[in-house]
Amino acid sequence: MIFKISTRGQGLYEFTGQVRSFVEGASGGGGGVVVLFVRHTSCSLLIQENADPDVQSDLRAYFSRFAPPADDPAMGWITHRAEGPDDMPAHIKASVLPVSLSIPVFDGRMALGTWQGIYLFEHRDMAHDRQVAATFLPAQV
Repeated sequence: MIFKISTRGQGLYEFTGQVRSFVEGASGGGGGVVVLFVRHTSCSLLIQENADPDVQSDLRAYFSRFAPPADDPAMGWITHRAEGPDDMPAHIKASVLPVSLSIPVFDGRMALGTWQGIYLFEHRDMAHDRQVAATFLPAQV
């Protein structure tokens, strides 16, 4: 299964509901693991709080400070600039954040905690159409 996620620039885009629907169909009510993998080098995947939007704002602010745009004076060492000032910082963020997730499934339901959601974290400024590959691996009995 390939999930298609359209972004509107930097930010976190929740797609827990899409994964939940996939797991319900693929698991047949049984157990196993759902594996997600983002097919791009300038975004990442996160399991993060989905109740308070301030968490998303704070994460975005933190990573903007961690790897500011290439035209920031602190980033003068960057040589890859061909795709704009947000590109190399996006690659840096994606290199330290997960690009794949494995989530246990019990009785056809993901074992996410009460406040956990699944997000694509877009690191580029412009809108992109992203793809996340998913597979369900049934438990071996």
